[in-house]
Amino acid sequence: MPTLKPPALDHLAVQTSDLDNCIAWYRAFFDCEVSWELDKFSELTLSRLPGIDRLVELTAGDLKFHLFGRAAVDGGVPRDTPQFQHVCLRVASRSTLDEWRERWYALYRAGRYTFVGQEPATEIVVDDAGVASFYAFDVNGLEFEFTYIPGEA
Repeated sequence: MPTLKPPALDHLAVQTSDLDNCIAWYRAFFDCEVSWELDKFSELTLSRLPGIDRLVELTAGDLKFHLFGRAAVDGGVPRDTPQFQHVCLRVASRSTLDEWRERWYALYRAGRYTFVGQEPATEIVVDDAGVASFYAFDVNGLEFEFTYIPGEA
């Protein structure tokens, strides 16, 4: 397997049942500012996070938090359970994003590892701003997002 440059931490995603309260606390504690908000989501996001209704990015220097609320839905983690939902790792190019996804599949198919779940890595999706991402679970079922953001290294 080729050597890949290690990805950088892009953001930490936090699910909360009281988004406004959570935003206020993160702003006060980390001295964060709101960067942007979303209330429309891709089919991939909606399938992974049923009931997501709003996502807000807060930044403090290079540290980014994606705070989001979810409506009550059946199945999955209850909406009132606070959790680190995933960790996002940023890569330097779209081709590197493809390479990380292929590496995940190579290890998954190798049969040398036991995965808690059998969910494959997602397709790469690209949003209206050109940000490309895919999601994959580690052997423990912990979720990683790998992302390429045009104009950021």
